[in-house]
Amino acid sequence: MIPRRLLSTLTAALAEVPAVALLGPRQAGKTTLALAVADTRPSVYLDLESEADRTKLADPELYLAQHADKLVILDEIQRAPQLFQSLRGLIDKGRRRGQGRGRFLVLGSASMDLLRQSSESLAGRIRYLELGPLDAGEVEPRQLDALWLRGGFPESLLAESDAVSLRWRSDFIRTYLERDIPQLGPRIPAETLRRLWTMLAHSQGELLNAASLARALAVDGKTVARYLDLLVDLLLVRRLAPWHGNVRKRLVKSPKVYVRDSGLVHALLGIADGEALLAHPVAGASWEGLAIEALIAAAPPGTQVYFFRTAAGAEIDLLIERPGERRPWAIEIKRGLAPKLERGFYAARETVKPIRCCVVYSGRERFPLAEGIEAFPLPELCAELARP
Repeated sequence: MIPRRLLSTLTAALAEVPAVALLGPRQAGKTTLALAVADTRPSVYLDLESEADRTKLADPELYLAQHADKLVILDEIQRAPQLFQSLRGLIDKGRRRGQGRGRFLVLGSASMDLLRQSSESLAGRIRYLELGPLDAGEVEPRQLDALWLRGGFPESLLAESDAVSLRWRSDFIRTYLERDIPQLGPRIPAETLRRLWTMLAHSQGELLNAASLARALAVDGKTVARYLDLLVDLLLVRRLAPWHGNVRKRLVKSPKVYVRDSGLVHALLGIADGEALLAHPVAGASWEGLAIEALIAAAPPGTQVYFFRTAAGAEIDLLIERPGERRPWAIEIKRGLAPKLERGFYAARETVKPIRCCVVYSGRERFPLAEGIEAFPLPELCAELARP
């Protein structure tokens, strides 16, 4: 098992609150992480996609009350959202008996319905944690090229060949479109959603142009917004918001949009191997998306993230506002081994006045690039961001 950064955070959360929701896309490693926690304490694991386990919960309060002294792990909770009401009663009874922490760990795909059910029933009793695929701060530096090409889903990253990995990702996309999304409720034509997902991969890291997407899909703008919201809720797509400081500049107001896993970007575009990736126009944006996901995952809980761009061309790829710091970190992302900064970055730095300026690049050494600006390998900057 590749160690996951979130393990210590999950363990700490279970020591502080009655219920923890571990949310993320399918196959990201949620069950493996939950079972690692289960190995350290008395636990019971129930998979709600299993008919036998769902039968055990025909009377959930009776069954779960029998395991009041154990951590109860409920996998694929979106299959039985009605359980949240029962969990609320059991948590409140446990609190009155002094059993108020670490009772339940629920795992599921992050959908609007799931969040709505739990927020209505477990307000003040649950903490949400997000587990994405493996990122550049969690793998060995020698695996970074494979991570970029194949993405961070463990079965894809660790496949025996690039061809096997690509087939896995293609199957993953098809299963999401044809099975998983319909189970969550929305009735969306699978082919339409695939076309949107593919168009987002083609425009990786660009400003959202909903009108252009709507025209290409022959639907209206509200429909595109609804489809995009779904992909964001499932943690498959990220909308990176623009930074709006108190500055007298004409700032860009549209978000940037990224398909969050680089391997899915490449599968949607039919990129089969490293040579094809390096020759493809999406290579730079794909690397940028990989870096952004890793840096956001490495940053402390409560961190806010943005990009900065003005109409005059001043731009910073990523601004990270860590809790307790009055000014953000400014991070520029470059794919090559000899990173160079454009005039727009320096202009943006004068406006934002960041606490630190960093450049991520593809090399292996950290070095000063200019006055007040350091160049970092991606894994090393992930570690730097995680420090207090």
